[in-house]
Amino acid sequence: MLEDEWPARNYLVQLVERSKLAHVVAAVSSPALASEALAASPTSVDLAFVDIHLAGERHPARAGLTWIESLHQGSPVAGRNVTPPRIVLTTASSEHAMRAFELGVVDYLLKPFTERRVRASLERIVASTHAPAQARARSAGDTRIAARNGRAIVFLAVSDAFAFEAEGRLCYVHTAQGRLDVDLSLNSLEAMLAPSFLRVHRNWLVSTTSVRSMERVDGEAVLLVGSNDPPLRIHVARDRAANVRERLLTNAIGLRQDG
Repeated sequence: MLEDEWPARNYLVQLVERSKLAHVVAAVSSPALASEALAASPTSVDLAFVDIHLAGERHPARAGLTWIESLHQGSPVAGRNVTPPRIVLTTASSEHAMRAFELGVVDYLLKPFTERRVRASLERIVASTHAPAQARARSAGDTRIAARNGRAIVFLAVSDAFAFEAEGRLCYVHTAQGRLDVDLSLNSLEAMLAPSFLRVHRNWLVSTTSVRSMERVDGEAVLLVGSNDPPLRIHVARDRAANVRERLLTNAIGLRQDG
């Protein structure tokens, strides 16, 4: 964990440990100490939470990104060759979201942290790590979705799915045929279908190619999704809105990223 502010670092350690989904092996305040922790670890570190802005560094506004870039360049870390961990960025703004995803960052946590958001991030990463190798190896084009429509089992192409919705303990897929039942959790579906599907809310996983528009309604981001008339109206969680906007614009032309 690389975070220069002690209160934020300590709180994040507590949230991660409380989740029981991960164990913190080091929590440090500078890139140099983070490199030492990676090199000193007897086993590979699976995941690193990295703050973008690190006071006291040469370029503090993006010091965390600079450290991540150095890991991806394959240069020795504290004199040792180490396998770069997956990265979750922690930051107070979404200014560097595009560069973060170019570096393969697996999640983007906006401050202030919430226990629910940190846990959701860890659950998604754990689900991705333990997804069956066969499922991870299949391309989205080879995968079909099995859903229930009453007593019938319906087989759908991934492209037929507009979005997946969690409602209590149940999960549904939204298609042109309507809302059908599926057995898998959103975390499992996200692990198998990313990056073509984007988690926009703890209850919604949306096909990026099915998003028709993104609106602002009473200060909140709302997606219009699917080919049905009317389309699905899906509210985007406030702490995910900047990330969702950046991801949608990444694969689109016509507007500036900062427009």
